[in-house]
Amino acid sequence: MTDATPVAPGLPLERQCPFSPPPGLNELRDHRPVSRMTYPDGHEGWLVTGHAQVREVLANPRFSSRGDLARAPIPMGPMAEGTKRFIPRGALTRMDPPEHTRYRRLLTGEFTVRRMRTLEPMIERIVDHQLDLLADRDQPADLVADFALPVPSLVICALLGVPPADRPLFERHTRTLFTLDTPLEERNTALRSLTTYLGQLVEAKRANPEDDLLSGLVAGGELDDEELATIGVVLLVAGHETTANMLAHGAFALLQHPDQLALLRSDPALLPGAVEELLRYLSVIHVGPIRTALDDIELDGHLIRAGESVTVSVPAANWDPTRFPEPDRLDITRRTTGHLAFGHGIHQCLGQQLARVEMRIGFGSLLSRFPGLRLAVTPDEVPLRSDMGIYGVHRLPVAW
Repeated sequence: MTDATPVAPGLPLERQCPFSPPPGLNELRDHRPVSRMTYPDGHEGWLVTGHAQVREVLANPRFSSRGDLARAPIPMGPMAEGTKRFIPRGALTRMDPPEHTRYRRLLTGEFTVRRMRTLEPMIERIVDHQLDLLADRDQPADLVADFALPVPSLVICALLGVPPADRPLFERHTRTLFTLDTPLEERNTALRSLTTYLGQLVEAKRANPEDDLLSGLVAGGELDDEELATIGVVLLVAGHETTANMLAHGAFALLQHPDQLALLRSDPALLPGAVEELLRYLSVIHVGPIRTALDDIELDGHLIRAGESVTVSVPAANWDPTRFPEPDRLDITRRTTGHLAFGHGIHQCLGQQLARVEMRIGFGSLLSRFPGLRLAVTPDEVPLRSDMGIYGVHRLPVAW
């Protein structure tokens, strides 16, 4: 077994192109897919960038997802002395089996392919309504604020049973949670506020149950109020933030690749494959996932010691030329089986089928309704979300 030379502190985030991973990540993947990395707190851990190696980490239960063990791979907001990360009970993305297995089992049936198909008419209505509103806007309009963000927000509201009027509240707290330089105290406050809000909603569902996922979990009786509120937060935040950025950044990518846009317009049957290729090509999860070794583990000839942190790079893995030839080329006809945009292993994204349906309907309806859709600014004027935990664009000014 060998060791690797330490690399620059933290995870490379500097980009030269709005769609490609940072050059530093590509270089590491091509030469040292498992590399030493000095974390901002001084801990010397690892950065994994190769597709095969990332899959191995995410599939190995000896790499823990526990939030209390995780170390941030990039500098975060300032932290007052004595402040600790707030991790409420029920945060299934930050725990290992058997606790994770219990929560996952209760939710899996709500996110099957069959269940998502039953939601398609509702999603189509939401998409069409937002496009009606967009069509009435003065030009240029912001595709993020007027389409990409409202669609998944309204869908997850309908699925969970969250009042749509409360969108500004949870979207504001979500921005706080995902802004990288947010002080930890403010991040904890935002998370507690969301948890309190969902706790109040749980109480309302218990008193007056409706036909929604949260009411069903309450009626199931297997979760206490704290667990119900936390799971509600996880589903609410994850259920809108990632898809919103894929819709906006995906539209940006298509507008910058007119050959692929024309191909998609000419043959809507290509939409499912186009969604998968955009997921691979853009990889909006650009910070982590993060794992911690529970034992000494050999990975690709390197010995990772128990307690060492491991950060995997989904963007670098999804651009690995050993898995996806010519990865820098957007090709909506590409066979993308095995991309890691939704992760891998037991923590693979629970809502991936919902996200696929939203993107397929969203992109299809947007391109059909607005055949003249175009950027209203130069590409370098589009503000990128390099400062956020989920990558994408802050705004996308468009005209038609």
